Amino acid sequence: MAITKELVVDALRNVIEPDLKKDLITLNMVEDIVVDGMNVSFTVVLTTPACPLKDLIRNACINAIIHFVDEKANVTVNMTARTTTTRENNQALLPEVRNIIAIASGKGGVGKSTVAANLAVALAKKGAKVGLIDADIYGPSQHIMFGLENERLFVNERDGKTFMIPFEKYGVKVLSIGMLVDPNQAIPWRGPMASKALNQLFSDAEWGELDYMLVDLPPGTGDIHLTLVSAVPVTGAVIVSTPQHVALADARKGISMFQMPQINVPVLGLIENMSYFTPEELPENKYYIFGKEGAKNMATQLNVPFLGEIPLVQSVREGGDTGIPIALDDNSPITKAFEDVADNVIRQIAIRNAEKSPTEKVVASAY
Repeated sequence: MAITKELVVDALRNVIEPDLKKDLITLNMVEDIVVDGMNVSFTVVLTTPACPLKDLIRNACINAIIHFVDEKANVTVNMTARTTTTRENNQALLPEVRNIIAIASGKGGVGKSTVAANLAVALAKKGAKVGLIDADIYGPSQHIMFGLENERLFVNERDGKTFMIPFEKYGVKVLSIGMLVDPNQAIPWRGPMASKALNQLFSDAEWGELDYMLVDLPPGTGDIHLTLVSAVPVTGAVIVSTPQHVALADARKGISMFQMPQINVPVLGLIENMSYFTPEELPENKYYIFGKEGAKNMATQLNVPFLGEIPLVQSVREGGDTGIPIALDDNSPITKAFEDVADNVIRQIAIRNAEKSPTEKVVASAY
């Protein structure tokens, strides 16, 4: 029996995308089917260039053709990607940014900025185009974590307006208020001034095309958070907490804020940072200094995804202090933890974009 395109399509209806729970044909993920005798080739369009299931999907496609069409078929599967988005490309702000992800915490000191920096690096290493805005206006730190403290910010003139050019380092475009102010001076701004500064990081910078823009928010649930959700449609929020009760109580408030009807930003999940202490010389030992699985248990209670745990290790702190995030070190076991979290974030974004309608900007009168 001759192999036809119709037979190939029918066979690929048996290949289920693991996260979206539908077959590749229904999801329109298969393109450019070519049949030449026993040679079969086609392209699978993944939901993100950082897809952690690429090899699994490729092998499933090959097995489907061999099993349902012809065991002698010579199958070539080309893999490409188009990051899913619910944002229209005519958005007034950041039209080429496919997904805007808020990185938040209810409480300070839980390592939110460290997680944001390493998550950005992990996503970039997987092939995604990534940007990172340091929206912690009063306590910026991303310029330090990326080793950009002494760099000069460049601008570009276009149509009579000046635009900042984000620094690109480790594959991540970074912009922080810390690049614009004297590092020895405090920033005694009232709420409206801080909100205006955040808006300028969006509107007065040349971000270009991005798969993911991470926004490192300050602790709490204040002006900056409300400025963000009223400035741009946020794809989803990632909450960072440590395992102890006092941090979880504030994380719960952070989740609650994004879930308020007036705001209605999907919560992509909860990351537990400083889950346990592991000495460098005893890598198999785990000491649960701040309690065990507190964030994981709360994620279950609140019915939000648990995105993973990051251990408390000295090298993570050293990476932030030296401007070389630990996620860059392929020989570090901590890198694997950040990569696993990145994989889970990617999955939740794809699921959110497939199942939920676009997030609406919050109007000022809503809060």
